[in-house]
Amino acid sequence: MPDPNPPGVFVKELPSGVRTITGASTSVPAFLGYTRVSPKDGTDVTPRPFTEAERKLPQKIGSWREFAARYSMAGIAEELAETDDSTLIPTLERCFPLAEAVYGFFANGGRTCYVVGFTNPANAVIPTELKGDVDARTGLAGLETVPEVTMVAVPSLWDMTKAATSLDPPDQNEGKARMDEVLKHCTEQRNRLAILDPPPDLESGDMKAFAGEPGSSDTDAFATLYYPWITVPGVNAEERTVPPCGHIAGVWARTDAERGVFKAPANQNLRGVLKLDTLLTDDEHGELNQAGVNCLRVFPDRGLLVWGARTRSSTRDWKYLNVRRLVSFLSDSIRQSSTWAVFEPNDERLWATLRHSVSSFLTDQWRQGALAGRTPDEAFYVICDATNNRPESMDEGKVVCDIGVAPVRPAEFVHFTITQIAGQSGQTS
Repeated sequence: MPDPNPPGVFVKELPSGVRTITGASTSVPAFLGYTRVSPKDGTDVTPRPFTEAERKLPQKIGSWREFAARYSMAGIAEELAETDDSTLIPTLERCFPLAEAVYGFFANGGRTCYVVGFTNPANAVIPTELKGDVDARTGLAGLETVPEVTMVAVPSLWDMTKAATSLDPPDQNEGKARMDEVLKHCTEQRNRLAILDPPPDLESGDMKAFAGEPGSSDTDAFATLYYPWITVPGVNAEERTVPPCGHIAGVWARTDAERGVFKAPANQNLRGVLKLDTLLTDDEHGELNQAGVNCLRVFPDRGLLVWGARTRSSTRDWKYLNVRRLVSFLSDSIRQSSTWAVFEPNDERLWATLRHSVSSFLTDQWRQGALAGRTPDEAFYVICDATNNRPESMDEGKVVCDIGVAPVRPAEFVHFTITQIAGQSGQTS
């Protein structure tokens, strides 16, 4: 049969059969805190405010303006300015830590976050309520349906230990019980870390006692603790002291965008902060750093900086925050991009394709500076062949791909030796 095409050059695209791995999300936090449907909400607000039922579910937010409209911030600020009710004022004030965290996230470079609300700010939130329900998609359990979340922060955590009208200070044991729920969630999900805040008004010595010693459990590797609290201008133009978790999440997101998840999110300025609640000396900072507490510092001519990048783990593998986040990123990326292999024939062709796709992805990460080594062979290995896919595992329908990587660790301490030679200018080596 003659070719129906006229004379000329024709291009036909054919699939190569090569499987690529796409990097997973690293910069999406989830914030859990108090919110309230305000009677001052206008009917002409766009987008419309969420209902009470909607606020209990994980909601995706793309900007501060969207959050303010969806979560009634103008109405709550108006209520607070007009009321002199000594019972209502502390209830309304407890809606602002969540708002300040979200504002701080976007101000510091964040782009997308999720919000899970607790709609009765007058009451405490018990640990089981914070844990939530999977079927109802409430609390931390509701975030199990949102795989793109990679950070979890609860800016209202210490308010949750007591009722709004209580004059007692936050209970540290109660607060730690709620922290344990957050850490349990992050450890089980494996792809997200908790950004934790200490109780308010702690001096450095009390902070060290609260933090305790870093641990070696799996849970400790998914926890970070930042100190001290920060003073912000206030989303309603009223200064307030708030936990730093939202601003820290923004710094993580900004570092990921500018450098990559392998870069420690430290030595970065904090935007939208007026001052720190506590000014630390070098000695105090050194003690807290050894305890796995990431400190916020003020330096001359440099402003407010994040000056720590550790998890709460004491183990060599997981001591540094960027290492834990990098490994979670690699694992999540490979897992999400390898679902095509399910139900494929378990033979050498499948193994070769997996080896090629994973090796290509890790080589790209090595070229970007995420992995240590002069060559890719020094930076990682990928084994997927007959040596680790034995007949007995193949009979169970399993394909095994063993992967090892050498992450780059941060230069946390930079050491200089100064040698002074008589009669000559100083030399540095």
